[in-house]
Amino acid sequence: MILVADSGSSKTDWLLTLPQQKTKQFRTAGLNPYFLTEKEIIKILQEQAKDMIAYAADISEIYFFGAGCSSPDRHEIVSNAISHLFTKSYVSVDSDLLGCAYATCGHEKGLCCVLGTGSNISFFDGEGIHDGHHGLGYVLGDEGSGTWFGKALITDFLYGNMPEEISLKFDDEYHLDKEVVIKNVYQTPNPNSYLASFSKFLSSIRQSDYAQNLLNRGLIEFIETNIKSYPQYHRYKCHFVGSVAYVFADELKSVCKENGIHIGKIIQQPIHDLMAFILSRDAE
Repeated sequence: MILVADSGSSKTDWLLTLPQQKTKQFRTAGLNPYFLTEKEIIKILQEQAKDMIAYAADISEIYFFGAGCSSPDRHEIVSNAISHLFTKSYVSVDSDLLGCAYATCGHEKGLCCVLGTGSNISFFDGEGIHDGHHGLGYVLGDEGSGTWFGKALITDFLYGNMPEEISLKFDDEYHLDKEVVIKNVYQTPNPNSYLASFSKFLSSIRQSDYAQNLLNRGLIEFIETNIKSYPQYHRYKCHFVGSVAYVFADELKSVCKENGIHIGKIIQQPIHDLMAFILSRDAE
């Protein structure tokens, strides 16, 4: 059996191959080693993945692609945690960017963008990704991500910069004040996921000028900061993965067209495409 995982900061999708059966899917919280220790990851899996762990004795290979897994020391945190529970499995840990590239580009060259809780970009040369200057996280980067939009919504609300009707709707839905926000952003775990949770509000006000202007501003900032940092971006397809890209695909397509960007795939959850790539690669 082969187990494949696609992990962001908010959630992790797992897909398991079963002999002569359909694949079985599981979901746990995000397992980002920038925010979680090895022990914390083990605890999350023990609490949220009991049904999956039940197959541990039969799983021979585990391929984990996750946010925050871009360096060897972060690989080790996740690998050690998984190996603690899946003692008989070969475990491979790589970045979510490589997983997204496999799921979208396959074996072709292209740009792969993540627009989910966080944002990032990489160039895939058909075999591997090239390190860039991006992925600075929710404090310094994450342009056009759920975190970016959530932060913009909260600050507009607290500063009184939202249109009145939208502000009342936002207040009715979230009942926020400065103290609540400060506590959750500066004193609790996973502040990026907390901020990103507010980006869902954009869907309910999507047709408003305020929402369209905010979406346009965030997506353009992602394009200018990330995509256009690659001088030959116009030569390749640009693929997008993540909930923000998927939900706001119409706005994304419009902004990309205006900027001469050739869009490839836009997928919300790469796990099925990723599993298909892993299986086809193993069969070669």
